[in-house]
Amino acid sequence: MNKKNLVVLSGSGISAESGMSTFRGGNGLWDNVPVEEICTPEGWRRNPAKVLAFYNKLRASLKDIQPNEAHRIVAQLEDDYNVCVVTQNVDNLHERAGSTRVVHLHGELTKVRPEDCYTDYDGYSLKYVQDIGYSPVELGRTGGPRSKQLRPHIVWFGEAVPNLETAARLVSLADILVIVGTSLQVYPAASLYHYAPDKCRIFLIDPDSHLGHQVPGVTFINDVATAGMRKLKSILSE
Repeated sequence: MNKKNLVVLSGSGISAESGMSTFRGGNGLWDNVPVEEICTPEGWRRNPAKVLAFYNKLRASLKDIQPNEAHRIVAQLEDDYNVCVVTQNVDNLHERAGSTRVVHLHGELTKVRPEDCYTDYDGYSLKYVQDIGYSPVELGRTGGPRSKQLRPHIVWFGEAVPNLETAARLVSLADILVIVGTSLQVYPAASLYHYAPDKCRIFLIDPDSHLGHQVPGVTFINDVATAGMRKLKSILSE
């Protein structure tokens, strides 16, 4: 029997219960540091040392953060479904929980690249992307064919989202779409559920009761990610 395709669209809310700071909301990262300074190409050009310091600190904190039950349930769904996770998160908690197919829309915190690579010019080639784990990167550390400064492998505001087309294709093939931990405020990622086919069952897990009215035709599970994923698992097993 062929397994059904299940796509999980996850956001920062799924990692918040692990202690990973969210980018929006109460005491989110952008509440403490202006986004223009650390999450735009302009901010990088103005003060690369400040940008590197911000991501170095965030990367170091990730080392001690563990996947939570929601991440683990997502991974366990691979026993019964063809699961692909499309995440807005830059952490590696899905992978560490055991998920084997993860598409990162906004980059990966544990990776860096030369500032002149992974662009439209080179077709967003991953050739010079480096996995550095939880290590810091300082000014003067270079890479690539032209020995350019290494920068975080993060999609900043104003930059293209190279994996968006792949994500849209995956959603278009989904039998089941699970949206968890995202407020559906960050575009273009927030528009991905529109690619789901008519036959697709859509589940939205979120503690904000108002979100249930924003996505018509979905089964709304009004809870945080861990409890919501437990409820989803029960529903799918019926």
